Amino acid sequence: MTETAADSPILERRFRASADELKSIRITVREHALRAGCEEDEASDLVLAIDEACQNIIRHAYCGEETGEIELQLVRSADALVVSLRDHAPTSDPRCLEAARDLQELRPGGLGTHFIRSVMDEVGFVDVPAGEGNLLRMVKRIGRASA
Repeated sequence: MTETAADSPILERRFRASADELKSIRITVREHALRAGCEEDEASDLVLAIDEACQNIIRHAYCGEETGEIELQLVRSADALVVSLRDHAPTSDPRCLEAARDLQELRPGGLGTHFIRSVMDEVGFVDVPAGEGNLLRMVKRIGRASA
């Protein structure tokens, strides 16, 4: 799935890296996803993935410091919604997306990566210049494309 010049953002939002911001982000993402043609379950998956990814950015990239920002972009392409989440924290190791813990291990936390990968069709970091943060790209195929 590649973006074309015809693909345009349906949502662009910059917000403080704080858990207090996430309720508003969840509501906004759901509204835009439904308007863009998502079924209710697709919109819920998208909201879950974005919320989990933002929580990871807040907790791990910014280490809970609320001075950072997150930039969210949602682009509608022919058959999918493409999410970009950008932060300006120290560069993350891309292997952290693969480091989901064993689901048999009973303890709270650590399942965000598993949830994200289970509801999105593509997940990965996009290369950005060294020292300029992280850019996470996630793709959710919608409509007939997800069937």
